[in-house]
Amino acid sequence: MLTQFAIRLICGMSLVWCVMPRSEVTSGFFRIQKLVALGLSVLAFMAIGPAPVAEGAEPVLSAEIVRWISIGLATMSFLGSVMWTLERRAAGARFAFGIAIVSLITVVLSSVPSVGFLTLKGNLTWLTELAVAAVSGATVGGMLLGHWYLTTPTMSTTPLNRVNWFLACVAGGRLIFGVITLGMFWPFGSEGTTTSGATSWTATHTIWLMLEWLGGILGPLAVSFMVVRILRYKNTQSATGVLFVGVILAFIGEMTGALLRHELQLPL
Repeated sequence: MLTQFAIRLICGMSLVWCVMPRSEVTSGFFRIQKLVALGLSVLAFMAIGPAPVAEGAEPVLSAEIVRWISIGLATMSFLGSVMWTLERRAAGARFAFGIAIVSLITVVLSSVPSVGFLTLKGNLTWLTELAVAAVSGATVGGMLLGHWYLTTPTMSTTPLNRVNWFLACVAGGRLIFGVITLGMFWPFGSEGTTTSGATSWTATHTIWLMLEWLGGILGPLAVSFMVVRILRYKNTQSATGVLFVGVILAFIGEMTGALLRHELQLPL
């Protein structure tokens, strides 16, 4: 689970680098971001192990392949940090897009088997994984960008606004995927009713679902709305504090959602 968490976070953060106006942010921010991605890549490499999956449900990318991908992401992150340190912004941006592409493909192909792309459930699974990654990455990226305004207070608020709108969009997408999944697979029965997943629905799953929705979907949506209002007054410090709360909520939602998806084999 730690490996999946790290890869998803790298994916989400790298998507933030791609959508934000990089020309309006100083190079030091991206240098530190690449070092964060380097640390997450090492964590993914060290924590990887054989994941228990149902027979016939093995994802396209095995654990061993993900291990080598983690090494590649670490290498690209290190080289990217060097480029940003040397003010080679164009080269640094290319590494950023490379990390985004590799991590995105890894998140998709490590979440579903090859036959999953032919089913609605399988496609909902990888779309949900991407949405979860984007929500976590946007909250972390936005929070770290907000802290960067302490070192460069004259920087435009446009980058932080762009990241915040990205958070709102991906959280909204996460909400749509969640509603579709609940509409298709919700048991609508008493405790113990068998679902379409690998086990039966219990009260514990209900608690996890509530935590996932409050922390991983509704919480980030509320945070993005609050940040929009705060940034009207150019108060980046208050916006950063709100985004820090969003990081905690997103992580709670991501971890409980991972438990649900693992136990029920549903794209919740």
